Amino acid sequence: MCGIVAYVGHREACPLVIKGLKRLEYRGYDSAGVALMNGDGLRVYKKKGKVVALEQELAGKDVHSTIGMGHTRWATHGEPNDINAHPHYSFHRKLAIIHNGIIENYAAIKQALLKKGHTFTSETDTEVLGQFIEDIWENNGGTLEDAVRLALQEVVGAYAIVIMNEADPTQLIAARKGSPLVIGVGEGEYFLASDATPIVEYTKDVIYLNDYEIAVVKNGELTVVTLDNATTTPYVHKVELELEAIEKGGFDHFMLKEIFEQPRSIADSMRGRVQADEGMLQLGGLRDYLDKLAKSKRIVIIGCGTSWHAGLVAEYIFEELARIPVEVEYASEFRYRNPIIKEGDIVIAISQSGETADTLAAIELAKSKGATIFGVCNVVGSSIARATDAGAYTHAGPEIGVASTKAFTAQVTVLTLMALAAAKRKGTISDSLFRQLLAELESIPAKVERVLQAADKIKEIAYIFTYARNFIYLGRGLNFPVALEGALKLKEISYIHAEGYPAAEMKHGPIALIDEDMPVVVIATKDSSYEKVVSNIQEVKARKGRVIAITTEGDTHLPGMVDFTIEIPKVHEMLMPLVSVVPLQLLAYDIAVMRGRNVDQPRNLAKSVTVE
Repeated sequence: MCGIVAYVGHREACPLVIKGLKRLEYRGYDSAGVALMNGDGLRVYKKKGKVVALEQELAGKDVHSTIGMGHTRWATHGEPNDINAHPHYSFHRKLAIIHNGIIENYAAIKQALLKKGHTFTSETDTEVLGQFIEDIWENNGGTLEDAVRLALQEVVGAYAIVIMNEADPTQLIAARKGSPLVIGVGEGEYFLASDATPIVEYTKDVIYLNDYEIAVVKNGELTVVTLDNATTTPYVHKVELELEAIEKGGFDHFMLKEIFEQPRSIADSMRGRVQADEGMLQLGGLRDYLDKLAKSKRIVIIGCGTSWHAGLVAEYIFEELARIPVEVEYASEFRYRNPIIKEGDIVIAISQSGETADTLAAIELAKSKGATIFGVCNVVGSSIARATDAGAYTHAGPEIGVASTKAFTAQVTVLTLMALAAAKRKGTISDSLFRQLLAELESIPAKVERVLQAADKIKEIAYIFTYARNFIYLGRGLNFPVALEGALKLKEISYIHAEGYPAAEMKHGPIALIDEDMPVVVIATKDSSYEKVVSNIQEVKARKGRVIAITTEGDTHLPGMVDFTIEIPKVHEMLMPLVSVVPLQLLAYDIAVMRGRNVDQPRNLAKSVTVE
């Protein structure tokens, strides 16, 4: 969840690390800090707040150093403040450590160190780990690398760590288990980070560190060993990420940029996979497992947050097209019960980052019970991509805004392709419908573009509802998960309480909330549920609720019934979520901006949830 950046080489480390931390602030922004080493020894500077506060703290200080590391924090152990910010010194200040993850048995380790006379300045598990490593190094003999390896053999939990050693200005030691860590390889220099975004400006050659591996950079050389001290030969990947993809590109916020990127990201999710004019659908990542998917008796989809909503959409599509029973589970709940999983079951894990801790743990549980695991994620080389048997990347490009937008539509696109491929192989879809849906999919980017042209009208509606303290979102069928996603977006970035419901469920309780101060967003597109949704709208209006309706272009009936309408193009019912979600993203964004919220970095949230 936190962001890690480190560097050793011939460049000035501090400006490089600070720039990297700014690119990683989507992972956490409670506090930030750096460790540097020069003639004054190993020095740590840290500050509560965003990276800009750290920059102010560093102003006027001697930060010359060709080795350094930095951290931007999403708090787990200890409140956000200067003391709990990373990096942390070890007890005798020989080491400095930064850490992403949670050390579950830190309390027991801390008690043992207290009995030895150690004292602690912070409330964090990270300081405990740093002191533990130093204690082993001082008392067991051997190298610092040995001490790190021995300490991590005793640790329970998840971690990505980087350590600096005051005795060696050429050395960085890093390790990971359950939290991502990428090593950039340059000419006589190395870059370490939580993901590739701080690295691509300097090198496209990266190594994805595996679980239970320790990387040691020393005197310009890199070695990687396992916790059992076996040397490994890491594979160097070429990163395709371009620098402009992680810049705002003239937009006020990353979130707005990413909403407007959806025509391209949806197209990229289909690129090379769909040829509608030839009736061709190819998913290379599923090639060897497509029969297994088509013949499966049961699919379980797991995800968290927006990915869970994408899974709910996929449930409708898989069951309708491929006639396979589907269950959608929160990964965080799935892993803590004893789910009934059998050999032959397919588990589809969805995660934008590919690093979501709960989803990774759920994958391991399902694998242990004999399920075949498919992954749907965005980040190449991520942990989920490597842990699954098969799957498909969404190719949405980097998503920096904490509230997912283009990730949702890309996930729904890929999951729809998977369902179509399974249905075609199984023979549960006619050739004419198969070709129709492929052609409709190819038309989706242009239709999303048309929705985006209504941005000014949506902004006008948003202005009217900035006063609201509560919202209700209603949808039926495939648009029910879209209602959930719309409500989540509003909650995440505006801090307005919002709930999504199946439209027919409103009269089973939520209708008690309806009055003239309650805005109700209804997805009322022309589909098989249209007449029923119109009846639900009438129930709201009878109780003086204010209705914003997402309607199909050309609908002449609803505008006279509701307070506001936002038109979207006519789309096949099966693909409607790809279009109907877009005005809800814009509505949430505009309301949040008008309320003065930081939409890219909403309070208490971080982009990639790599801790439990």
